[in-house]
Amino acid sequence: MKNIMDNIKRLKDQGRKVIGCFPLYPPLELFHSMGLAPVTLWGLRDSLPRVAESDRHIQPYACSVARRLMEFLLKENSSALDGLFMYNACDTLRNLPEIIDCGLADAGRPPLPIFKMHIPAVPPDQTDSRPYLRASIEGLIGELEKTCNVTFAPDKFRRSISLYREMRELSKMLFASVADGSMSYGEFSRIVTEGWFIPVEDQLLVLQSALRDNFRKKTKPSPESPRVVVSGILPPPLPMIRDLENAGITVVGNDVASQNRALHYSPPAVDDPAEYYIDFYHHHYPCTTLLHSADRRLPAIRKLVSDTGARGVVFVGEKFCEYEYFEFPYLEQILKEMGIRALLLDISLDDDENTAAYTTRIETFAELMHSTV
Repeated sequence: MKNIMDNIKRLKDQGRKVIGCFPLYPPLELFHSMGLAPVTLWGLRDSLPRVAESDRHIQPYACSVARRLMEFLLKENSSALDGLFMYNACDTLRNLPEIIDCGLADAGRPPLPIFKMHIPAVPPDQTDSRPYLRASIEGLIGELEKTCNVTFAPDKFRRSISLYREMRELSKMLFASVADGSMSYGEFSRIVTEGWFIPVEDQLLVLQSALRDNFRKKTKPSPESPRVVVSGILPPPLPMIRDLENAGITVVGNDVASQNRALHYSPPAVDDPAEYYIDFYHHHYPCTTLLHSADRRLPAIRKLVSDTGARGVVFVGEKFCEYEYFEFPYLEQILKEMGIRALLLDISLDDDENTAAYTTRIETFAELMHSTV
């Protein structure tokens, strides 16, 4: 948490207005082009192991992601932000704005401006939702200009698009270092997660440095190493990643929402932000938090497994995330028909620090994988 707050303070010292983004796929390019500093407040697992304040406002059967987001604000960190951005990613996040307002009022703190956008949940090829999404994006721009005293400029928007496209491409290149055995998946996850709290310009420097380092030590995994795809809203906790790697497993495919799903696609540069984000959300890598893309999830997983030559899939289930758990039985059946093994690791709030119970399951899964290599 100290590192996160230090990064936010550094942005404030530079005169930047900081927008805390709750969902995973915010319009980062738009915020950046308007002189705002977006920080994606997702994956606060290592920073907030306890959620005592949040539990006064959110039921314990809500996912740990939402509970930690709320805890972050209620532990006096809201004063470091100039606003929040939300969209309808899931039922829990959809209802957080009102809970946040009440929680901050109960704590005697001023309210935060909350900027909202609604992403249509209908498939665009069945119902033309483009006019609705355009109006939502244009409304967001108007609210940002009015509340933050900033102005949208097409040339700056194109520049921001270029920076974020480069960041996504370098991140995908860095994951290739994980797949070829020259980088730990845990190290990759750390770099990507820390990137959410620093400007994109700094992200590029970090990624370029990491790629140079791994180019010098490039190696190939053992051909006997079990190859797996990792899937889930969040990557496994670091102790669990160590268990996977200690068991000799190589992560060759990435279906993690906070990683490849977020990094997969950048539309072509245009002057019109509504056109850009209609393209961005309609052609986004399929994710359970983008309901209009749900029908494309099964083919995407099948293709990822085939393209990477993986022999297993490790699902990291965020407990109480109905969206992820709804699709798992179908994915498991498809993988079984493909001759692919599947392992579900069900993670709850208390499991982040107590992962020893999963070690035996991971070791057993690795032995089964070895037997089929």
